[in-house]
Amino acid sequence: MELIFPIEFLVSGTPVSFQSARPSSKSQWKQKVRAASDGSLPENHFACEGKLAVTLFYFPVGPVQGDVDNIVKLVLDALNQHIYMDDSQIERVVIQKFEPQRVFSFTQPSPVLAAALSAQKPILYVRLSDDPFEELA
Repeated sequence: MELIFPIEFLVSGTPVSFQSARPSSKSQWKQKVRAASDGSLPENHFACEGKLAVTLFYFPVGPVQGDVDNIVKLVLDALNQHIYMDDSQIERVVIQKFEPQRVFSFTQPSPVLAAALSAQKPILYVRLSDDPFEELA
C-alpha cells in the first residue's frame, strides 16, 4: 500500500543525540521513533522512493543543553527502510526547538501539531512531506 503524505506523528520523550556514547540509548530511541510512526501508516505499506522534506519540532521540559542538529540523524535513520528507502531521499530538513520560556503561537496548527502543543513535555513532532518545496513558494 502506498503512503499518503503528509505523514505526522509524535514521539514522547527526550530525543537521544547522535553523539551519545551509549549505543543502547541510540537503538532504543530509533525503535521508539519507528514505533511512534506506525500509527500514522497503513498496514503493509511500501517505503516511498521519492524526494521528501522532514520537519522536526522539539518541545522540551526546559532549556536544551545540546545542539538541536544532533537530534536529526537518529530520527532519519529510524525511518530508513520504513517510510523511505534511503535517507538520501531527504532534500530538506527543518528542525526547531520550542523551549517553554520562548512561546510561539502557531496560527493554524494541524491536529497532530496541536496535540504536541498541549501534550506533556518533552515531545517531538515529526512531519514528512513528499513536496520538498512546499514552504518555499
